[in-house]
Amino acid sequence: MLPKLSPLAALQQALAAGSLTPLDVARDSIAHANSNASHNTYIRFDAGSLLREAEALTPGGPLYGVSISVKDLFDLAGAVTSAGSSFYAALNAPATVDSSVVTRLKQSGALITGKTHLHPLAYGLTGENPDFGDCLQPRDSTLLTGGSSSGAAASVQEGSALAAIGTDTGGSVRIPAALCGLCGYRASHSLPTLWTGLWSGGLHLSETFDTIGLFTRDPRDLAPIAGALFGIAPAAAPAHPRIGCVSLDWVADANPEVLAAYAAWKQQLQLSGATVAEFDTAAWDSAYEIYAAIQAYEAAAIHKRHMAKLEPTLEPRIAQRLRWGASLTERDIESLRSRQQHFRAALAMPFAAFDFLMLPSAPVNRLPAGEDYTAARAAILRYTAPFSLGGLPVVTLPGELIGAGLGTGIQLAAPQLEDATLLAFAANVGASLV
Repeated sequence: MLPKLSPLAALQQALAAGSLTPLDVARDSIAHANSNASHNTYIRFDAGSLLREAEALTPGGPLYGVSISVKDLFDLAGAVTSAGSSFYAALNAPATVDSSVVTRLKQSGALITGKTHLHPLAYGLTGENPDFGDCLQPRDSTLLTGGSSSGAAASVQEGSALAAIGTDTGGSVRIPAALCGLCGYRASHSLPTLWTGLWSGGLHLSETFDTIGLFTRDPRDLAPIAGALFGIAPAAAPAHPRIGCVSLDWVADANPEVLAAYAAWKQQLQLSGATVAEFDTAAWDSAYEIYAAIQAYEAAAIHKRHMAKLEPTLEPRIAQRLRWGASLTERDIESLRSRQQHFRAALAMPFAAFDFLMLPSAPVNRLPAGEDYTAARAAILRYTAPFSLGGLPVVTLPGELIGAGLGTGIQLAAPQLEDATLLAFAANVGASLV
Protein backbone atom coordinates (compact mmCIF):
# COMPACT_ATOMS: atom_id res chain seq x y z
CA MET A 1 0.00 0.00 0.00
CA LEU A 2 1.06 3.58 -0.64
CA PRO A 3 0.89 6.57 1.70
CA LYS A 4 -1.85 9.16 1.24
CA LEU A 5 0.62 11.63 -0.26
CA SER A 6 3.23 10.61 -2.81
CA PRO A 7 6.87 11.57 -2.05
CA LEU A 8 6.63 14.49 -4.50
CA ALA A 9 3.33 15.75 -3.08
CA ALA A 10 4.59 15.41 0.50
CA LEU A 11 7.76 17.34 -0.30
CA GLN A 12 5.88 20.09 -2.11
CA GLN A 13 3.48 20.41 0.82
CA ALA A 14 6.36 20.70 3.28
CA LEU A 15 8.18 23.28 1.14
CA ALA A 16 4.99 25.35 0.76
CA ALA A 17 4.38 25.25 4.52
CA GLY A 18 7.97 26.25 5.29
CA SER A 19 8.68 23.16 7.37
CA LEU A 20 11.35 22.24 4.82
CA THR A 21 13.65 24.35 2.67
CA PRO A 22 15.67 23.46 -0.44
CA LEU A 23 18.74 23.56 1.79
CA ASP A 24 17.20 20.83 3.95
CA VAL A 25 16.57 18.79 0.80
CA ALA A 26 20.19 19.24 -0.29
CA ARG A 27 21.53 18.20 3.12
CA ASP A 28 19.35 15.10 3.06
CA SER A 29 20.70 14.22 -0.39
CA ILE A 30 24.26 14.58 0.85
CA ALA A 31 23.53 12.35 3.83
CA HIS A 32 22.30 9.54 1.58
CA ALA A 33 24.51 9.90 -1.50
CA ASN A 34 26.70 6.93 -2.45
CA SER A 35 25.39 4.89 0.46
CA ASN A 36 25.33 1.63 -1.48
CA ALA A 37 28.04 -0.86 -0.52
CA SER A 38 29.99 -0.02 -3.68
CA HIS A 39 29.79 3.72 -2.86
CA ASN A 40 29.35 4.53 -6.53
CA THR A 41 25.78 5.67 -7.11
CA TYR A 42 27.32 8.84 -8.51
CA ILE A 43 30.27 9.34 -10.82
CA ARG A 44 30.15 13.02 -9.96
CA PHE A 45 28.67 14.28 -6.69
CA ASP A 46 29.71 17.75 -5.43
CA ALA A 47 28.19 18.45 -2.03
CA GLY A 48 29.41 22.04 -1.95
CA SER A 49 27.93 22.81 -5.36
CA LEU A 50 24.61 21.24 -4.34
CA LEU A 51 24.43 23.34 -1.17
CA ARG A 52 25.17 26.52 -3.10
CA GLU A 53 22.53 25.64 -5.67
CA ALA A 54 19.97 25.09 -2.90
CA GLU A 55 20.85 28.36 -1.16
CA ALA A 56 20.38 30.28 -4.42
CA LEU A 57 17.09 28.63 -5.34
CA THR A 58 14.05 30.91 -5.36
CA PRO A 59 10.45 29.67 -5.07
CA GLY A 60 8.68 28.92 -8.31
CA GLY A 61 8.45 26.22 -10.91
CA PRO A 62 6.62 22.88 -10.82
CA LEU A 63 9.66 21.06 -9.40
CA TYR A 64 10.79 23.68 -6.90
CA GLY A 65 13.14 22.07 -4.38
CA VAL A 66 12.83 18.55 -5.85
CA SER A 67 16.09 16.57 -5.84
CA ILE A 68 16.76 14.89 -9.20
CA SER A 69 19.87 13.01 -10.34
CA VAL A 70 20.99 12.84 -13.98
CA LYS A 71 22.64 9.94 -15.78
CA ASP A 72 26.23 10.72 -16.78
CA LEU A 73 25.33 10.95 -20.45
CA PHE A 74 24.10 14.53 -20.05
CA ASP A 75 26.31 17.58 -19.67
CA LEU A 76 26.39 19.44 -16.38
CA ALA A 77 28.34 22.69 -16.53
CA GLY A 78 31.75 22.32 -14.89
CA ALA A 79 31.72 18.50 -14.97
CA VAL A 80 33.11 15.98 -17.43
CA THR A 81 30.61 13.68 -19.15
CA SER A 82 32.10 10.20 -18.98
CA ALA A 83 29.43 7.92 -20.49
CA GLY A 84 30.61 5.48 -17.84
CA SER A 85 34.00 5.14 -19.50
CA SER A 86 37.44 6.04 -18.11
CA PHE A 87 38.52 6.71 -21.70
CA TYR A 88 35.90 9.42 -22.22
CA ALA A 89 36.39 10.71 -18.69
CA ALA A 90 40.02 11.45 -19.63
CA LEU A 91 39.27 12.61 -23.18
CA ASN A 92 36.36 14.99 -22.59
CA ALA A 93 36.81 18.48 -21.21
CA PRO A 94 34.42 19.75 -18.53
CA ALA A 95 31.15 20.95 -20.04
CA THR A 96 30.87 24.71 -20.35
CA VAL A 97 27.06 24.76 -20.35
CA ASP A 98 24.30 22.52 -19.07
CA SER A 99 22.59 20.03 -21.35
CA SER A 100 19.01 20.78 -22.32
CA VAL A 101 17.75 18.13 -19.88
CA VAL A 102 19.55 19.79 -16.97
CA THR A 103 18.46 23.24 -18.14
CA ARG A 104 14.79 22.22 -18.30
CA LEU A 105 14.95 20.67 -14.83
CA LYS A 106 16.64 23.73 -13.31
CA GLN A 107 14.14 26.05 -14.98
CA SER A 108 11.44 23.98 -13.29
CA GLY A 109 13.08 24.59 -9.91
CA ALA A 110 14.74 21.20 -9.43
CA LEU A 111 17.97 20.59 -7.53
CA ILE A 112 20.41 18.53 -9.60
CA THR A 113 22.12 16.19 -7.15
CA GLY A 114 24.82 14.90 -9.47
CA LYS A 115 25.72 12.64 -12.38
CA THR A 116 25.02 8.97 -11.88
CA HIS A 117 26.79 5.69 -12.60
CA LEU A 118 26.00 3.74 -15.75
CA HIS A 119 27.03 0.62 -17.64
CA PRO A 120 29.94 1.63 -19.94
CA LEU A 121 28.69 3.65 -22.94
CA ALA A 122 25.15 2.81 -21.73
CA TYR A 123 25.69 -0.47 -23.61
CA GLY A 124 24.59 -3.12 -21.11
CA LEU A 125 21.81 -4.29 -18.81
CA THR A 126 23.54 -5.16 -15.53
CA GLY A 127 25.21 -2.04 -14.12
CA GLU A 128 28.63 -3.71 -14.12
CA ASN A 129 31.48 -1.31 -14.86
CA PRO A 130 35.20 -2.14 -14.76
CA ASP A 131 36.17 1.55 -14.56
CA PHE A 132 33.80 2.84 -11.89
CA GLY A 133 32.90 -0.41 -10.13
CA ASP A 134 29.79 -2.55 -10.34
CA CYS A 135 26.73 -0.70 -9.03
CA LEU A 136 25.19 -2.54 -6.07
CA GLN A 137 21.70 -1.96 -4.75
CA PRO A 138 21.56 0.19 -1.60
CA ARG A 139 18.87 -2.16 -0.24
CA ASP A 140 20.83 -5.37 -0.85
CA SER A 141 24.58 -5.35 -1.39
CA THR A 142 24.49 -8.83 -2.95
CA LEU A 143 22.47 -7.59 -5.94
CA LEU A 144 23.34 -5.49 -8.96
CA THR A 145 20.97 -2.64 -9.77
CA GLY A 146 20.68 -3.59 -13.40
CA GLY A 147 21.53 -1.09 -16.11
CA SER A 148 22.42 0.78 -18.00
CA SER A 149 20.80 3.49 -15.83
CA SER A 150 22.29 1.84 -12.75
CA GLY A 151 23.17 4.85 -10.62
CA ALA A 152 19.89 6.53 -11.51
CA ALA A 153 17.97 3.66 -9.91
CA ALA A 154 20.38 3.53 -6.96
CA SER A 155 19.97 7.27 -6.29
CA VAL A 156 16.20 6.92 -5.85
CA GLN A 157 16.51 3.67 -3.90
CA GLU A 158 19.05 5.17 -1.48
CA GLY A 159 17.07 8.41 -1.10
CA SER A 160 19.68 10.86 -2.37
CA ALA A 161 17.24 11.89 -5.11
CA LEU A 162 13.46 11.94 -5.20
CA ALA A 163 13.60 11.19 -8.93
CA ALA A 164 16.27 10.31 -11.46
CA ILE A 165 16.77 10.87 -15.17
CA GLY A 166 17.95 7.88 -17.18
CA THR A 167 17.89 6.73 -20.77
CA ASP A 168 16.22 3.67 -22.24
CA THR A 169 17.45 2.14 -25.48
CA GLY A 170 16.58 -1.50 -25.01
CA GLY A 171 15.34 -1.46 -21.43
CA SER A 172 17.82 0.65 -19.49
CA VAL A 173 15.10 2.32 -17.41
CA ARG A 174 12.60 -0.53 -17.32
CA ILE A 175 15.00 -3.24 -16.14
CA PRO A 176 16.71 -1.42 -13.23
CA ALA A 177 13.35 0.05 -12.18
CA ALA A 178 11.88 -3.41 -11.79
CA LEU A 179 14.97 -4.95 -10.19
CA CYS A 180 15.22 -2.11 -7.66
CA GLY A 181 11.52 -1.93 -6.76
CA LEU A 182 10.93 1.44 -8.46
CA CYS A 183 8.56 2.99 -10.95
CA GLY A 184 10.00 3.81 -14.36
CA TYR A 185 8.89 5.65 -17.47
CA ARG A 186 10.44 5.74 -20.94
CA ALA A 187 9.11 8.42 -23.26
CA SER A 188 7.76 7.80 -26.74
CA HIS A 189 10.68 7.83 -29.12
CA SER A 190 8.88 10.32 -31.36
CA LEU A 191 7.87 12.67 -28.55
CA PRO A 192 8.35 16.10 -30.18
CA THR A 193 10.39 17.67 -27.36
CA LEU A 194 12.97 14.86 -27.61
CA TRP A 195 13.87 15.91 -31.13
CA THR A 196 13.53 19.69 -30.82
CA GLY A 197 16.49 20.18 -28.54
CA LEU A 198 16.10 17.99 -25.46
CA TRP A 199 18.97 15.71 -26.52
CA SER A 200 21.30 18.71 -26.88
CA GLY A 201 24.26 18.12 -24.61
CA GLY A 202 23.46 14.41 -24.31
CA LEU A 203 25.35 11.41 -25.70
CA HIS A 204 23.62 8.74 -27.77
CA LEU A 205 24.11 4.98 -27.94
CA SER A 206 21.67 4.27 -30.80
CA GLU A 207 19.53 7.09 -32.12
CA THR A 208 16.94 4.74 -33.60
CA PHE A 209 16.05 3.46 -30.13
CA ASP A 210 17.38 5.95 -27.56
CA THR A 211 14.85 7.79 -25.47
CA ILE A 212 14.88 9.59 -22.12
CA GLY A 213 13.12 8.28 -19.06
CA LEU A 214 12.85 8.66 -15.32
CA PHE A 215 12.60 6.80 -12.01
CA THR A 216 10.43 7.48 -8.97
CA ARG A 217 9.23 5.54 -5.93
CA ASP A 218 5.56 6.25 -6.57
CA PRO A 219 3.62 5.99 -9.85
CA ARG A 220 1.73 9.18 -9.00
CA ASP A 221 4.98 11.15 -9.31
CA LEU A 222 5.78 10.14 -12.88
CA ALA A 223 3.29 12.44 -14.63
CA PRO A 224 4.20 15.77 -12.95
CA ILE A 225 7.92 15.23 -13.46
CA ALA A 226 7.43 14.08 -17.05
CA GLY A 227 5.21 17.10 -17.59
CA ALA A 228 7.91 19.49 -16.45
CA LEU A 229 10.67 17.79 -18.46
CA PHE A 230 8.88 16.88 -21.68
CA GLY A 231 6.03 19.37 -21.69
CA ILE A 232 3.43 16.61 -21.61
CA ALA A 233 0.01 18.06 -20.80
CA PRO A 234 -2.17 16.13 -18.33
CA ALA A 235 -4.74 13.75 -19.78
CA ALA A 236 -7.45 11.46 -18.51
CA ALA A 237 -6.97 7.71 -18.39
CA PRO A 238 -9.71 5.34 -19.55
CA ALA A 239 -12.05 4.49 -16.69
CA HIS A 240 -12.23 0.83 -17.71
CA PRO A 241 -9.02 0.17 -19.61
CA ARG A 242 -8.57 -2.79 -21.92
CA ILE A 243 -5.20 -4.40 -21.26
CA GLY A 244 -3.59 -6.97 -23.51
CA CYS A 245 -1.21 -9.41 -21.85
CA VAL A 246 1.25 -11.93 -23.22
CA SER A 247 0.41 -15.59 -22.74
CA LEU A 248 1.94 -17.84 -20.08
CA ASP A 249 3.63 -19.76 -22.89
CA TRP A 250 5.44 -16.57 -23.92
CA VAL A 251 6.81 -16.08 -20.38
CA ALA A 252 7.64 -19.74 -19.81
CA ASP A 253 11.32 -18.87 -19.27
CA ALA A 254 10.54 -16.47 -16.40
CA ASN A 255 11.37 -17.49 -12.85
CA PRO A 256 8.59 -18.31 -10.35
CA GLU A 257 8.76 -14.95 -8.54
CA VAL A 258 8.27 -13.07 -11.81
CA LEU A 259 5.36 -15.30 -12.83
CA ALA A 260 3.69 -14.89 -9.44
CA ALA A 261 3.97 -11.11 -9.65
CA TYR A 262 2.65 -11.12 -13.21
CA ALA A 263 -0.42 -13.09 -12.12
CA ALA A 264 -0.93 -10.80 -9.13
CA TRP A 265 -0.78 -7.70 -11.32
CA LYS A 266 -3.35 -9.13 -13.72
CA GLN A 267 -5.66 -9.81 -10.79
CA GLN A 268 -5.05 -6.36 -9.28
CA LEU A 269 -5.81 -4.58 -12.54
CA GLN A 270 -8.98 -6.58 -13.03
CA LEU A 271 -10.13 -5.71 -9.53
CA SER A 272 -9.50 -2.06 -10.40
CA GLY A 273 -11.93 -2.27 -13.33
CA ALA A 274 -9.64 -3.23 -16.21
CA THR A 275 -10.36 -5.93 -18.76
CA VAL A 276 -7.34 -8.18 -19.19
CA ALA A 277 -7.01 -10.60 -22.11
CA GLU A 278 -4.22 -12.18 -24.13
CA PHE A 279 -3.03 -10.78 -27.45
CA ASP A 280 -1.12 -12.34 -30.34
CA THR A 281 2.68 -12.12 -30.06
CA ALA A 282 3.52 -14.23 -33.12
CA ALA A 283 5.38 -11.33 -34.74
CA TRP A 284 7.60 -10.80 -31.71
CA ASP A 285 10.02 -13.65 -32.38
CA SER A 286 12.20 -11.46 -34.62
CA ALA A 287 12.36 -8.42 -32.31
CA TYR A 288 15.68 -9.14 -30.59
CA GLU A 289 17.47 -10.02 -33.85
CA ILE A 290 16.41 -6.76 -35.51
CA TYR A 291 17.04 -4.62 -32.45
CA ALA A 292 20.50 -5.94 -31.55
CA ALA A 293 21.94 -5.52 -35.03
CA ILE A 294 20.70 -1.97 -35.62
CA GLN A 295 21.83 -0.95 -32.14
CA ALA A 296 25.31 -2.39 -32.67
CA TYR A 297 25.66 -0.72 -36.08
CA GLU A 298 24.71 2.70 -34.74
CA ALA A 299 26.82 2.37 -31.58
CA ALA A 300 29.86 1.42 -33.66
CA ALA A 301 29.35 4.48 -35.87
CA ILE A 302 29.15 6.79 -32.84
CA HIS A 303 32.40 5.48 -31.34
CA LYS A 304 34.25 4.74 -34.61
CA ARG A 305 36.48 7.80 -34.37
CA HIS A 306 38.00 6.67 -31.08
CA MET A 307 37.66 2.90 -31.43
CA ALA A 308 41.36 2.04 -31.68
CA LYS A 309 42.09 3.63 -28.30
CA LEU A 310 38.69 2.99 -26.73
CA GLU A 311 38.49 -0.77 -27.36
CA PRO A 312 41.36 -1.81 -25.05
CA THR A 313 39.58 -0.07 -22.15
CA LEU A 314 36.26 -1.84 -22.69
CA GLU A 315 34.99 -5.07 -21.24
CA PRO A 316 35.25 -7.77 -23.95
CA ARG A 317 31.47 -8.16 -24.37
CA ILE A 318 31.01 -4.49 -25.31
CA ALA A 319 34.06 -4.47 -27.58
CA GLN A 320 32.76 -7.55 -29.38
CA ARG A 321 29.36 -5.95 -29.98
CA LEU A 322 30.98 -2.82 -31.36
CA ARG A 323 33.18 -4.87 -33.72
CA TRP A 324 30.10 -6.75 -34.89
CA GLY A 325 28.28 -3.48 -35.50
CA ALA A 326 31.19 -2.11 -37.52
CA SER A 327 31.15 -5.23 -39.71
CA LEU A 328 27.53 -4.73 -40.79
CA THR A 329 26.97 -3.12 -44.17
CA GLU A 330 24.51 -0.42 -45.19
CA ARG A 331 22.67 -3.08 -47.18
CA ASP A 332 22.36 -5.21 -44.04
CA ILE A 333 20.90 -2.28 -42.14
CA GLU A 334 18.51 -1.29 -44.92
CA SER A 335 17.05 -4.79 -44.78
CA LEU A 336 16.79 -4.65 -40.99
CA ARG A 337 15.10 -1.25 -41.05
CA SER A 338 12.54 -2.61 -43.50
CA ARG A 339 11.89 -5.51 -41.13
CA GLN A 340 11.56 -3.02 -38.26
CA GLN A 341 8.82 -1.16 -40.12
CA HIS A 342 6.91 -4.41 -40.68
CA PHE A 343 7.36 -5.23 -37.00
CA ARG A 344 6.01 -1.81 -35.97
CA ALA A 345 2.93 -2.36 -38.10
CA ALA A 346 2.35 -5.73 -36.43
CA LEU A 347 2.98 -4.25 -32.97
CA ALA A 348 0.34 -1.57 -33.58
CA MET A 349 -2.39 -4.09 -34.42
CA PRO A 350 -3.29 -5.13 -30.83
CA PHE A 351 -3.99 -1.50 -29.96
CA ALA A 352 -7.14 -1.73 -32.05
CA ALA A 353 -8.52 -3.88 -29.25
CA PHE A 354 -6.50 -2.73 -26.23
CA ASP A 355 -5.53 0.56 -24.58
CA PHE A 356 -2.33 -0.86 -23.10
CA LEU A 357 -0.12 -3.92 -23.51
CA MET A 358 1.41 -5.70 -20.51
CA LEU A 359 4.21 -8.15 -19.81
CA PRO A 360 6.89 -8.63 -17.13
CA SER A 361 9.84 -6.22 -17.23
CA ALA A 362 12.35 -9.09 -17.24
CA PRO A 363 12.34 -12.88 -16.84
CA VAL A 364 14.46 -12.56 -13.69
CA ASN A 365 13.99 -10.63 -10.44
CA ARG A 366 17.58 -10.48 -9.26
CA LEU A 367 21.09 -10.17 -10.66
CA PRO A 368 23.48 -11.45 -7.96
CA ALA A 369 26.81 -9.63 -8.10
CA GLY A 370 29.79 -11.51 -9.47
CA GLU A 371 27.96 -13.89 -11.79
CA ASP A 372 28.42 -14.23 -15.56
CA TYR A 373 25.54 -12.61 -17.46
CA THR A 374 26.83 -13.13 -21.00
CA ALA A 375 23.98 -15.49 -21.86
CA ALA A 376 21.35 -13.45 -19.99
CA ARG A 377 21.41 -10.48 -22.35
CA ALA A 378 19.31 -12.02 -25.11
CA ALA A 379 16.84 -13.55 -22.63
CA ILE A 380 16.24 -10.19 -20.92
CA LEU A 381 16.08 -8.16 -24.13
CA ARG A 382 13.45 -10.53 -25.47
CA TYR A 383 11.11 -8.89 -22.93
CA THR A 384 12.05 -5.28 -23.63
CA ALA A 385 13.17 -5.07 -27.27
CA PRO A 386 9.65 -5.27 -28.80
CA PHE A 387 8.59 -1.96 -27.25
CA SER A 388 11.97 -0.43 -28.14
CA LEU A 389 11.49 -1.43 -31.78
CA GLY A 390 8.09 0.22 -31.70
CA GLY A 391 9.36 3.37 -29.97
CA LEU A 392 6.47 3.08 -27.53
CA PRO A 393 6.01 4.87 -24.20
CA VAL A 394 6.28 2.39 -21.34
CA VAL A 395 5.71 2.54 -17.59
CA THR A 396 7.22 0.00 -15.20
CA LEU A 397 5.31 -0.78 -12.01
CA PRO A 398 7.16 -2.73 -9.30
CA GLY A 399 5.72 -5.87 -7.81
CA GLU A 400 6.20 -4.57 -4.29
CA LEU A 401 3.33 -2.13 -4.84
CA ILE A 402 0.97 -5.09 -4.58
CA GLY A 403 2.92 -7.23 -2.13
CA ALA A 404 5.07 -9.21 -4.61
CA GLY A 405 8.80 -9.62 -4.11
CA LEU A 406 11.61 -7.15 -4.74
CA GLY A 407 12.83 -7.23 -8.31
CA THR A 408 9.56 -8.11 -9.99
CA GLY A 409 7.75 -5.63 -12.17
CA ILE A 410 5.48 -5.24 -15.16
CA GLN A 411 5.72 -3.11 -18.28
CA LEU A 412 2.64 -1.25 -19.49
CA ALA A 413 2.98 0.15 -23.00
CA ALA A 414 0.72 2.56 -24.87
CA PRO A 415 0.64 3.55 -28.56
CA GLN A 416 3.12 6.11 -29.84
CA LEU A 417 2.57 9.57 -28.34
CA GLU A 418 -0.07 8.34 -25.88
CA ASP A 419 2.34 9.15 -23.04
CA ALA A 420 -0.10 11.37 -21.16
CA THR A 421 -2.80 8.69 -21.10
CA LEU A 422 -0.31 6.06 -19.93
CA LEU A 423 1.05 8.31 -17.18
CA ALA A 424 -2.48 9.15 -16.04
CA PHE A 425 -3.30 5.46 -15.83
CA ALA A 426 -0.14 4.81 -13.77
CA ALA A 427 -1.21 7.58 -11.40
CA ASN A 428 -4.67 6.02 -11.11
CA VAL A 429 -3.09 2.68 -10.25
CA GLY A 430 -1.10 4.41 -7.52
CA ALA A 431 -4.20 6.18 -6.17
CA SER A 432 -6.05 2.85 -6.02
CA LEU A 433 -3.32 1.44 -3.78
CA VAL A 434 -3.47 4.14 -1.09
